[in-house]
Amino acid sequence: MDTSVAMRMARDAELDLVEVAPNSDPPVCRIMDFGKFIYEKEKKEREARKAQTKIEIKEIRLRPKTNEHHRGFKTRDARKWLLEGMKVKVTIRFRGREITYPELALEDLKEIAEELADIATVEVPPSMEGRVMNMVLSPAKFSKKKTVAEAAPSATPAEE
Repeated sequence: MDTSVAMRMARDAELDLVEVAPNSDPPVCRIMDFGKFIYEKEKKEREARKAQTKIEIKEIRLRPKTNEHHRGFKTRDARKWLLEGMKVKVTIRFRGREITYPELALEDLKEIAEELADIATVEVPPSMEGRVMNMVLSPAKFSKKKTVAEAAPSATPAEE
């Protein structure tokens, strides 16, 4: 339809002529209330932003001299965060001459990855950055998200 005819029809209906697909051949226009169109478009964008999930990255910090008992507390926290759907960054910071034994930190990171292998995958393998060795774990893809209560071992009738 000719542009002038379409504009006249829009004026008669007391609405706006809005170009909705400018890149198509020929361009597509609609007769509508432009204010209402913009309002509904912004409303859809707000709803889409609400539906997005923000992925948090939690961090556990260790040293090469951290003993297994204390590392257990940290891995328990990491397990809880992974089950909640968060990523976990495991950082081992070297101080002083500890930097001469990076294999100790690498071994610790591998053990942590093995402990959490049932619920996590290694997203970024261990790497050195200055005096820090990092590794990032992300939650493994499950068909159904587990909650912390489901993942914790439940008491058997014999224990009660």
